[in-house]
Amino acid sequence: MAADTSNPMDMAEISKAHAIHNAPAVEKELAVDPAGKEVNVNPAGRDMEKDVALDTSIQELPPQYSADDDAALNKTYPTAEELVQLRRVPGRLHILAFTVAFVELCERFSYYGTTIVWVNFIQRPMPPNSETGAGYGKYVPGALNMGQRASTGLTLFNAFWSYICPLFGAFVADQYLGRFRTIMWSIVIALVGHTVLIISAIPPVIDNPNGSIACFAVGIVIMGMGTGGFKSNISPLISEQYREDRPYIKTLKDGERVIVDPAATIARIYMYFYMMINIGALTGQISMVYAERYVGFYMSFLLPTIMFLISPLVLFACRKRYYRVPPTGSVYTQAYRLWKLAMRGRWSFNPVKLHKGTTSADDFWQRVKPTALGSDKPQWMNFDDAWVDEVARGVKACKVFLWYPLYWLAYNQMINNLTSQAATMDLDGVPNDILTNFNPLALIIFIPIFDRFVYPLIRRMGIRVTPLRRITAGFWLAACSMITAAVTQYYIYKTNPCGKQANYCLDAKNKHSPISVWVQVLTYILGGISEILASITSLEFAYTKAPKNMRSLIQAVALFMNAFSAAIGQAFVGLSSDPLLTWNYTTLDGKEDEMNYLPESEFVGDQRANDEEK
Repeated sequence: MAADTSNPMDMAEISKAHAIHNAPAVEKELAVDPAGKEVNVNPAGRDMEKDVALDTSIQELPPQYSADDDAALNKTYPTAEELVQLRRVPGRLHILAFTVAFVELCERFSYYGTTIVWVNFIQRPMPPNSETGAGYGKYVPGALNMGQRASTGLTLFNAFWSYICPLFGAFVADQYLGRFRTIMWSIVIALVGHTVLIISAIPPVIDNPNGSIACFAVGIVIMGMGTGGFKSNISPLISEQYREDRPYIKTLKDGERVIVDPAATIARIYMYFYMMINIGALTGQISMVYAERYVGFYMSFLLPTIMFLISPLVLFACRKRYYRVPPTGSVYTQAYRLWKLAMRGRWSFNPVKLHKGTTSADDFWQRVKPTALGSDKPQWMNFDDAWVDEVARGVKACKVFLWYPLYWLAYNQMINNLTSQAATMDLDGVPNDILTNFNPLALIIFIPIFDRFVYPLIRRMGIRVTPLRRITAGFWLAACSMITAAVTQYYIYKTNPCGKQANYCLDAKNKHSPISVWVQVLTYILGGISEILASITSLEFAYTKAPKNMRSLIQAVALFMNAFSAAIGQAFVGLSSDPLLTWNYTTLDGKEDEMNYLPESEFVGDQRANDEEK
């Protein structure tokens, strides 16, 4: 609760708080001024104990108290009872968050604008009288004529590679370069990959399919490295621009008292972040499909590269205003040692016993806290109890992510097999890879609806829309999406002139099923809504549950589930041809506040500690 300024004791506590927050800090940390600029607390490196004496009564102030400005002292913080009774609302978003979202828009334009044409580039033959792969409205664009299995295999490899590289990007960011510099270097690497892809599609190279596919494969590898470093760090960077870390009470104009919830604000940030992703994806995919259709594949690779060049310019222009968390050194090593110590005496060849020993035991993490170990504490244990709680929370988040390969297995159908499915239907004069844009279009339409109407309505009904509930609903909708795709494929086989050899009928006889391609719209819309519930929530869950000095890593683990799903998908490549395509589509919280608002650890990592000593 807010302090009563008429009470002398409360006035004394406020004075003490002012003294502490205006005094130089024990450790050299980064803070943010009200304008959003990065400032340095304690530049002189003085000893705080010589300037102000600490008083234990100050501990009654809200945990993780942030004194970016004096207004924070006047906020009213909710009691445990008010946390249950009062309605929760998100806070306001800082303009810097939107600049990061625009950078992501440019990157996703380049990524999806490039990858949307890969299926046709790899699978389809070069149209008659074409030197660039363009079909000029008469034929489906194509180039290398390697078939659907090759296109599915390479697109799945790209998904695998692009989502395993975030693990390396997270390691570099958290331990060596920091998020901002890692993003900048990743953009450079990705641009090199884009350039190689352009070379693979220019007319002199595309005439030699073997040389073109070799160059194309090199481009995929390089671009994936840049994409991985970018993806694992851009999501934490945008949320770190919101500096409020505790819920507080606000009175609305109509007199209603509500809780401004940081968790709800982070959820809103990721909703609009994801909307910007899909604006970039939608514009990139639509424009590049027509560039492929009427100009050629080289243009579909060139224009996204030009768009991507905007990203580093925006980041560089705002670099002094972003809140930037410095690298923390060997935090990963400490986390591994902590987990290894917690596992001591719990290993078993019996999987049931192992599972119970690691998930059911109440003391799994409690017994390895520094205070619990006392004099038996190892020398490497230079962190506090709060950091152990943060690591435990991060591990719980990773367990939730283990279910995501099933989700991404369904989602990945939209980037390969559904595009091929569309080519065997009545296209009504539109490119076969244009229908996939209904997925980002659905997201752009439904994200504001969920943010402004659906979620507030559910909150007013007194229902907590926790992350796990949203994720579960998203999984069910993804399953419904794949059911509609399977039914569509079944009727394609039933109505195609060649029966279950639909792709042969298209390539050899230029005949297709009379079913309209617009039937696919329902599949894409259901998939888009499922992303709002499952995919966006995974970004939020990774950020809010990760230790503050391991956010890139936990985000990378969430992204890695997509890579794992792509690896599973490789096992089903044999089903990516007629007459087996139907099988591809028929293969899927009660401690929320306690986990979100754990006391903040003071452990910053060895590298920052060493830098501060210097």
